[in-house]
Amino acid sequence: MTVRPPGPGPRVQWVATPPGGPRRIRPPRRPRRYTGPPAYPAVPRWGFPLLAWRWPLALPLRPHADPMVRSESAAGTAVVALWITTAIAALATFAEGWRYVLLLISRGQALPRTALAISDALVGTAGVVLWVLGVLSGVLVVLWGLRARAAAAERIGVQNARPDWQVVVGVLVPGLNLTVPGSALAELEHSVLVAEGVRERGARPSPTLRLRLWWAAWATTLLFGWLAFVWGFFDSVQAMADGVLLHALNNALVTLLAILTARLIKYLMRLLAPMDPTELKHLRVRAVRAAPPAPRATRSARAPR
Repeated sequence: MTVRPPGPGPRVQWVATPPGGPRRIRPPRRPRRYTGPPAYPAVPRWGFPLLAWRWPLALPLRPHADPMVRSESAAGTAVVALWITTAIAALATFAEGWRYVLLLISRGQALPRTALAISDALVGTAGVVLWVLGVLSGVLVVLWGLRARAAAAERIGVQNARPDWQVVVGVLVPGLNLTVPGSALAELEHSVLVAEGVRERGARPSPTLRLRLWWAAWATTLLFGWLAFVWGFFDSVQAMADGVLLHALNNALVTLLAILTARLIKYLMRLLAPMDPTELKHLRVRAVRAAPPAPRATRSARAPR
C-alpha cells in the first residue's frame, strides 16, 4: 500500500505482513491408501472392558458391594415402580367407577354397546396390569427394605434382632402381614434416627406420624382387598353391584398406598444415605441474631491513630 504524506516529499510504501513473516501455503496432503486394519504382534492390553455403558455403581449386583449403594439402587427402582403402579391404580379406579355409573344408568334405560365394550376392556386390562405391577412393586419394596435394614445396622454397628426370612414370611402370610411390615419399618426408622443422633440407642422404637399413616393405609388396603375377594363369591345382582363399588374403593386405596410408600422410601433414604452435594440448594445468610460480639484484636501501641 502506497501512501503520500501531507506536504512535499517522497512517497512512502507500507507493506503489511503477519507476525512471523509471510506464511507459506502448504499443498493439501493426499489421503493415505487404506491398507487394512492395524495389526499387532500380540493381544493389546489397553482398551475398554467388554461391558455395556452404564452409570458407575448403577447395578451393584455383587454380594460384597456396599449395602448403602445397594439400598440406594433398590430404592430408586422401587420408587419408579410405585409411581407407575399409582398411575395404573388410578386408571383402574376410574374404570370401576365408570362401570358403577353405567350400572346406575342401566336401571332406567338401555346402554349403548360401545360404552359397555370400552368399559369391560378398560376394567379387565387395568385390573390385570395392576395385579402384575402390584406384585412387582411389592417384591421391589421388600428387597429395598432388606437392603436398607442391612445398611442401617452396619451404620450404627449393630445386628438386626429380626432376621430377613421372618420379614419376608411376615409380608406373605395373611394375618401376619397386617403387623409385621409396619413393625419392620418402625425398626428401620428407629435405626436411621439413631444413626442421625435424633434418638438414643437403647430407646424403644416408636413410629412417627408418617409411618403410622402408612401403616393404617396398608392395613386398610389389605382388609378391603380381602373383602372384595370374598364378595366376589356372591352371585346376586345387588352383590355384583356392591362388588364393583368395593373394587373401586380398593383401587383408590391402592393408589393412596403406592403414593405413601414412595414418599416413605424417599423420607427414609434421605436420613439413611449421605446427601449428594450437587443436589443441595445454595444457601445465603441474610441475618444473624443473638450472636455474641466478635472479639477485637489487640491494637499495637505503635499503630497509627
